[in-house]
Amino acid sequence: MVEDPLATADCLQLTREVGFDHLLQGGKPYATSCPLPFQADSVKTARDVTRRTLRGWGLQDLSDDAALVVSELVTNAVRYAMYAATGHREITLLLMRVAPHVLLAVADPSDEMPRPKEPDFVSENGRGLYIVETYSQCWGWDRLARGGKAVWALFRADS
Repeated sequence: MVEDPLATADCLQLTREVGFDHLLQGGKPYATSCPLPFQADSVKTARDVTRRTLRGWGLQDLSDDAALVVSELVTNAVRYAMYAATGHREITLLLMRVAPHVLLAVADPSDEMPRPKEPDFVSENGRGLYIVETYSQCWGWDRLARGGKAVWALFRADS
């Protein structure tokens, strides 16, 4: 649910003007990026980086929801982008603080767009994007100039 559509639109416009490709390079004072291999334990690493970064920004109240969403995004990247036919062979986690928001993004080399499924609460999979949509203000994805995509989720960070 988007509580402040203008602030949300401003945050998303910023990411599009600057470009995810540029943001993923790291070295920004308002952002953290972390390369991750195509391995199941990358999910734990992504959760740990997310919690540590949010704690450093004084936003520990957001860490449980954000860690859950990052887990789903990285799991999807590991599961579905592993066999992408590109030379770029890693996933990148990006956390960006644009007050009053935090943007979480996971970039992967697959050009295939994410497709939400109708949640099947009996099955062991298929609920990832439903969880992302439920816990974040909004989510979406953008193509990267280098190929691949960044799937992102936006959180309101009341500090």
